[in-house]
Amino acid sequence: MKSRGGPRRLGQAKMNLFYLPAVLLFLVFVIYPFIQGGFLSLTNWNGYSQSYKMVGLKNYVRLFTDGNVGTAFLNTLIYGFGSTLLQNVLGLALALFLNGKFRGRSVLRTVIYLPVMIAPLIMGYVMYFFFSYNRGAINDIVLALGGQMVDWMASGPRAVAIMTVVNALQFVGVSMVIYLAGLQNIPQMYYEAAAMDGIGKAAQLRYITLPLLMPAIQSAVVVNLIGGLKLFDIIMALTSGGPGYASHSLSTLVHRTYFGSENAGYASAIGLVSFLLIMLIGTLVTRYFTKKEVEM
Repeated sequence: MKSRGGPRRLGQAKMNLFYLPAVLLFLVFVIYPFIQGGFLSLTNWNGYSQSYKMVGLKNYVRLFTDGNVGTAFLNTLIYGFGSTLLQNVLGLALALFLNGKFRGRSVLRTVIYLPVMIAPLIMGYVMYFFFSYNRGAINDIVLALGGQMVDWMASGPRAVAIMTVVNALQFVGVSMVIYLAGLQNIPQMYYEAAAMDGIGKAAQLRYITLPLLMPAIQSAVVVNLIGGLKLFDIIMALTSGGPGYASHSLSTLVHRTYFGSENAGYASAIGLVSFLLIMLIGTLVTRYFTKKEVEM
């Protein structure tokens, strides 16, 4: 009797060849830029000239003592965790509401999801006409009510808060869709049994819905958190990181340092640290929710 191990191994080897294009793309567009960025972070390259000098860890020493980087780091955490909190609370509330059966729910789902399909840069420019000091829609309303105009983006903390809310409202549809999918996978017999035992809606939400939604919660939180931590487009459209460096994220600070200050070596160091930060936070959050899912 002939062994089938040989043909099986040959077939598996042929199947593995289908992974080759994806591996090559990953090497070219992810691994190589990462290595190149790490190398450039050890230089004083200005991003344009053909000559540069190796400066060792000088850029990293500067990074950890740079007040602008500290501000951008704090803003990045606010953009990430702030928008994630808003997106998930609103997304879950909308999903619970739109999971019911009533006329027009499909239209409402579509309307809420529509902003996700708009490029963040375009959304930022649209929001600019709302928050602009001169002829902005909000200031026009304030004037019509007899109030005084406000320069909404003149204060760094206020600008950060506004852009966090704008980012959350644009992508709340992503959380809503994830939670809707999770809710529709929960068997209705759990709720029927709970109702027969006299358990109220609040208790059902706490002891049935939320535990069974844990995989959906994990997906929504991780997706929203990564998106918020690398926020770029909305910031550039609304403030370009101003006033001064007050509303920069690490992503926009990389852009400002590279193109504004012509310091590609330092920008590479900031970008590398930003990448490692997002990877670390994403990994820790994923492990936390995985552990919570097992406990429940």
